[in-house]
Amino acid sequence: MPGTHLLPPNLLKLFAPRPPLLYARPVDKDIDRIRPKTVTGVAHLMAQLQEAKTENMLSAGEADVVMEEGEEPVFTHAEEVKRQIRREERKKKRTEEFKIAKETYKPADDPEAVGDPYKTLFISRLHKGATESDLRREFEGYGTIERVRIVRDKKARSRGYAFVVYERERDMKGLSSSPCALLVH
Repeated sequence: MPGTHLLPPNLLKLFAPRPPLLYARPVDKDIDRIRPKTVTGVAHLMAQLQEAKTENMLSAGEADVVMEEGEEPVFTHAEEVKRQIRREERKKKRTEEFKIAKETYKPADDPEAVGDPYKTLFISRLHKGATESDLRREFEGYGTIERVRIVRDKKARSRGYAFVVYERERDMKGLSSSPCALLVH
């Protein structure tokens, strides 16, 4: 540390190393019964595994396709072009599906999206096993609940967030300062 030599001696003592710890013999082990352990490496096992792998590949007729660990397969130019075309087609399909979903979804037309936004509480990081009755039981202590909705995917699995609609706006605002740790991960 630069400049520590300029400190007074009482502060320099704070930077001094502590004395080494004294060795204490283990109490639970008898020193006369301790035997030396021979530790060997696993290199010979790795070589045997590599030989077995090579033999399996040779018996399967793949003698020319022996790859090292961490090595990736090499594709020909034609295969690489095909893979790139498939990637672009998948990307284009996802973009089109998103565009169609964006154009067709209208929140005003959604029968599930009802309620006053000023009375609605958004709950995120919801546990996948939480149910509407769990949410109602947790949040009913703050005011009368009009509606509870857990958002689900097409397979009826929870997406991890929900909406709780209160009858009065002040009930929802009073809740914002108290966390509910039971329902989040």
